[in-house]
Amino acid sequence: MKKVNPKEVEKYLSMPYSFVINQVNDESGKYFVARVLELEGLIGTGDTYDEAYKDVKEAMESYIETKIANGIELPLPMDSTDYSGKFVVRLPKTLHKLLSKRAKEEGVSLNQYALYKLAL
Repeated sequence: MKKVNPKEVEKYLSMPYSFVINQVNDESGKYFVARVLELEGLIGTGDTYDEAYKDVKEAMESYIETKIANGIELPLPMDSTDYSGKFVVRLPKTLHKLLSKRAKEEGVSLNQYALYKLAL
């Protein structure tokens, strides 16, 4: 393991990673689970939204330190400029027909209708 430079850790911590925090209600009770989309397996929990965020940030620091110390490359944050706004979806002809029909009924293009349905 190599020695970790705190400035290198801070560089990663300051990057715009994608945080997702969800409220969970299960047999354990109500709590929050936070994760970083780009850093697989990294989670934090807490009784409140803020506690979960703080916990995942602390876990993130340890995660980054460990990866750097072991010479493992860290994923960078997702960048919206990496996406064109287009993707191809293959679907059954029957579904294509149904979506086209519904779009026509709504008076919009198939693209607009699909975008609306995806955004729900």
